[in-house]
Amino acid sequence: MTPRFVTTVPRLRLVIANKNYSSWSMRPWVLLTELGVAFEEVPVKFGAPTWAAEMRTLSPSGLVPVLWIDDEPVWDTLAIVETAAELWPEKGVWPREARARQVARSMCAEMHAGFRALRSAMPMNIRGFHPGKGMNPDVRRDTDRIVTLWTQCRERFGAEGSLLFGTFSAADAYFAPVVSRFATYDVALPPVAKAYCDAVQALASVRAWSAAGRAETEVVAEDEPYGPSAPR
Repeated sequence: MTPRFVTTVPRLRLVIANKNYSSWSMRPWVLLTELGVAFEEVPVKFGAPTWAAEMRTLSPSGLVPVLWIDDEPVWDTLAIVETAAELWPEKGVWPREARARQVARSMCAEMHAGFRALRSAMPMNIRGFHPGKGMNPDVRRDTDRIVTLWTQCRERFGAEGSLLFGTFSAADAYFAPVVSRFATYDVALPPVAKAYCDAVQALASVRAWSAAGRAETEVVAEDEPYGPSAPR
């Protein structure tokens, strides 16, 4: 008698915060959605009276995002990305070529830990539009560094498509919130960077996330340093 092997599909739940504001939540949501990985969305709103209680049960770190795989949490965006690469190796979370993977991981790690001036002066606000706000010498240095990274990637690895490494990868999910920021604050970009931003904004996952963000009505004061603006 031939033995039967039963493969159990794990239950996936992704804990996220406001789509208008939460850049950290956007990254794994865009990654999993663009790769076609089905998951249950568990939204928790910044500043809601239930935030603390929900975080105690949903997040070991008290932060978002968290990917629950059955009853085991994976927290922190990079950990979620690497877990996705292990669970679905066929989906191309990272580029196929070894050098490209090295660069992609380095870029994501730099984004994860750096660009603090940009994050502080230009918080993500998808429904807002604040042309020229937030730009200062430190933000300009961050912006120039990001543009350099994008340009080098497009030149070295982008021949197969319009994204950083040609086809979609975790690096594009990681920089999707930066693309959103550049749109919100109307940052002038050179042609290669502008074309890359257009390509990211055209992704189905990014369009879906952005539409949901624009539809939200909550206002988080600390993420609105220039005042709420009319939805675009």
